[in-house]
Amino acid sequence: MRFSERTIPPEELDRIVDAARLAPSSKNEQRWAFVVCTDRDHLRELAHVGDYAGHLGSATAAIAIVTPNAADAEERESIAFDAGQATENAMLAAWELGIGSSHASVYDEVLARELLAYPGDMRCDVLISLGYPADPAIFERPPRDRRPLGEVRHHERYDQ
Repeated sequence: MRFSERTIPPEELDRIVDAARLAPSSKNEQRWAFVVCTDRDHLRELAHVGDYAGHLGSATAAIAIVTPNAADAEERESIAFDAGQATENAMLAAWELGIGSSHASVYDEVLARELLAYPGDMRCDVLISLGYPADPAIFERPPRDRRPLGEVRHHERYDQ
């Protein structure tokens, strides 16, 4: 996604983060924290945390989702699922406000920790870039390359 230079008002960023905070979580444990970044130089640095994180460099804001670094595989899966729900809630709230978003996976955990300064017992696997789209018409057309509904929707049973 390409973003315009228009900044996001703080109250709208708070609404987006609040939507992430209100996402469902396993056993209501809410194992997350959100680091909101708006400094343009910092966003350009964050664009290097993953192979497909370049969009962070042109965003006007980003949210890093920071979670516990669990040793147990089942707990890691549960935390990742919860973080995914928080990510989706944030992105849907942004969409409702006319703000575009894209998520990025962290490949370079060392760089992410250095840039975001979260504790050693935490990790960051995903960041969400935010900004007003350079082309606002993006909200008027369906996403590219999505499979048709009839191809993915089934009734009562998969074979129907």
